[in-house]
Amino acid sequence: MTDENKSGETNSVNDLADLKNVTGGVADAGTEAGAEAGEVAPAAPTAPLREQELDAQGRAYATGRRKDAVARVWIKPGTGKVTVNGRDQEVYFARPTLRLVINQPFAISEREGQYDVVATVSGGGLSGQAGAVKHGISQALSKFEPALRSTIKAAGFLTRDSRVVERKKYGRAKARKSFQFSKR
Repeated sequence: MTDENKSGETNSVNDLADLKNVTGGVADAGTEAGAEAGEVAPAAPTAPLREQELDAQGRAYATGRRKDAVARVWIKPGTGKVTVNGRDQEVYFARPTLRLVINQPFAISEREGQYDVVATVSGGGLSGQAGAVKHGISQALSKFEPALRSTIKAAGFLTRDSRVVERKKYGRAKARKSFQFSKR
């Protein structure tokens, strides 16, 4: 960008310092006045922290959903014991991958072994139930420690996975599968 000043010379403006020279110090006057007075420029506004939501027993409650499964989850400070439908997680979720799914929110927030979890799950299969418990733990953890919300949200654990089984259509064997074609 070029400007002509009163004497007819052409000035090139590449950055704010050049702009200040061209305009005679008017462009940056607001920030200089604040700096001279000793004021600090306000930082970019950050999202306010939510309030901690606890019940009378000091637990955080949340509902998690996945496929057809619904999990009601309570977390409280403890030793890391996870109870699902009155049974230990090793008994209820026998597959190690399902237990890994349940513990992901604690791993991502570096809180392994710090909270006890009590969950009641209904509907769906084991995989959907594990996903529902994971979603519930994530929601409850963000209610217990609002500072962890951004970490959990960045990992995508607060979003309900909306993928469900597609319904069967008439004239078809399943949702999309056709019956065997017979030419004659």
